[in-house]
Amino acid sequence: MARRPIPPGTPEHSGVGHVVELVREHIPPLHRAGVPFVAAPLAVAVLGRRRKWIRRAALLAAGASAGFFRHPNRVPPTRPNVVVAPADGQIALVDSAVPPPEIGLGDTPLPRVSIFLSVLDVHVQRSPVTATVRAVAYERGQFLSADLAEASAVNERNSMLLQTPTGHQLVVVQIAGLLARRIVCEATVGDRLPIGATYGLIRFGSRVDTYFPAGTTLLVERGQRAVGAETVLAELP
Repeated sequence: MARRPIPPGTPEHSGVGHVVELVREHIPPLHRAGVPFVAAPLAVAVLGRRRKWIRRAALLAAGASAGFFRHPNRVPPTRPNVVVAPADGQIALVDSAVPPPEIGLGDTPLPRVSIFLSVLDVHVQRSPVTATVRAVAYERGQFLSADLAEASAVNERNSMLLQTPTGHQLVVVQIAGLLARRIVCEATVGDRLPIGATYGLIRFGSRVDTYFPAGTTLLVERGQRAVGAETVLAELP
């Protein structure tokens, strides 16, 4: 659709309005979970403004936190039956595995795609499909490096069972990593999540596993880079 012309003299038509628009397009907003991590060092920078090294260190910490907690806008594909990446990062595993036992899907291996998030990746998690949340289960565990295969089974994790309008069930698992000490899942049982909707976040290095129903066609390979809510991981049967 062609963009509506902006009449001369309006704020959007001015140089300042154009700059603001460019900033909005290229600098992602901050996830609300990151507000305290940005506000605290900014306060330190203000209080310590007479000491250059304190001010610089605090501003650096605020900038790093803002980068970590960035929450960019994403546009999911509209094709039916596709499953998008629930997170940004590198695809670490494309295999079959038994889903977490606490989610109650039995011990039959299902197709799985695992995405490893480094500290430089966007760390919000997004719903891979349009679905209703049927179960959420948190499990305490270890904090092994999230790029290890055994991290899926032994690390601290939060599992969410999703059911699509066509009856397909998928499981998305947020897994804490070596540096991660906090998993945030804002979705609750009964919530309806549109494809690409943000539902959680993991702090400081992590991993997200997606388990698909049998018969799903996986469309990615190990080593690929995934963009949350946009990269198509699979097609449902």
